Amino acid sequence: MTSPDPDGLLAEQLLRLTRRVHRIQKRHLEQRDLGITPAQSRLLRTLAHYASPPRMADLAQRLEVVPRAVTTLVDGLEKAGKVRRVPDPANRRVIRIELTPEGRTALRELRRARRSAAEEILAPLTEAQRTVLGSLLDTLVDGAPIRDCDRASP
Repeated sequence: MTSPDPDGLLAEQLLRLTRRVHRIQKRHLEQRDLGITPAQSRLLRTLAHYASPPRMADLAQRLEVVPRAVTTLVDGLEKAGKVRRVPDPANRRVIRIELTPEGRTALRELRRARRSAAEEILAPLTEAQRTVLGSLLDTLVDGAPIRDCDRASP
């Protein structure tokens, strides 16, 4: 008889939650009929964090994907009028990507869709549970384990 694997169970729960989050977010995006894929949504959100239009290579690095993947996403978003390619003022061989007014409108709708998806996902939790979950997720995202010896006072 083998003993239960608690870490394996947690890993499976995290994977199931991740799939559920993606499924719910996709449904909320589709309900708004924006014609934007989850990957395009991620690119738009990333693009909005730059103070000035980034290069495709900058986007690829930030998204942790190959540059070709960014090209495909930008092509689709440009065709939909959400982004545009603009020449770099300092080096005309360099192309930068900027949001269009339609892209900014879509980004606002995307944020609303994500917020409503989060509300749906978190609905079963109390405010206190949400606070604990947020703290635990921060720890997991940052990768800094909390150990009993870390909590001990000197």
